[in-house]
Amino acid sequence: RYQVGSGGLVTISTPNILQGTYRFKNGARYIGEFFENKKHGQGIFMYPDGSKYEGEWVADQRHGNGVYYYMNGDTYTGEWLSHYRHGQGTYLYAETGSKYVGGWVNGQQEGAAELIHLNHRYQGKFVNGNPIGVGKYVFDIGCEQHGEYTHLDQVNNIIQTIPNVRKLSKSGQPIQVWSASLITGTVYFKSPTALVCAFVSCRVNKNLAWLLYCASPAT
Repeated sequence: RYQVGSGGLVTISTPNILQGTYRFKNGARYIGEFFENKKHGQGIFMYPDGSKYEGEWVADQRHGNGVYYYMNGDTYTGEWLSHYRHGQGTYLYAETGSKYVGGWVNGQQEGAAELIHLNHRYQGKFVNGNPIGVGKYVFDIGCEQHGEYTHLDQVNNIIQTIPNVRKLSKSGQPIQVWSASLITGTVYFKSPTALVCAFVSCRVNKNLAWLLYCASPAT
């Protein structure tokens, strides 16, 4: 069993754990362990919207390790803290088959991570669900593209020159700019239209840049 300590999760032993099934008036159902009339230990919770969580609970909250199956087919497998995705985890996007593997903080993708697509992957740092700073794209054909992601507000002069990107920036979607600095291995470009992210190509200081807005994980 787990509880929150100064260093994160710590293991404790809990006596008097009961097993049972509880059906809620809204159609939800919990099957698993209880302690003092709260979901506590291993359990499965089926939500009214069709989503489901299988894993560890502490005092009625998803806490420890578990798998969440979202109603759109996405899944998250990993660590939880006080009901939030927190720690290390993998989020699989059902529609594209892409997956995020790495750190989470309070439900958001954050820290060192890898975003894996069908024919390539991105390795770098994420903050509040968006890639930021130095990273690299690794392509299955054997080449790597190194560069850096920059926030939208730092490249407004670029945005204003591209009509389609202006529309994206006004839509409220998070947009980052990728500036490539080095390409190693075999150079090969393929249309990214099948990816979970939408890209628009442009030139910045003689380097290829991609304007990116990413699909967000389900809440």
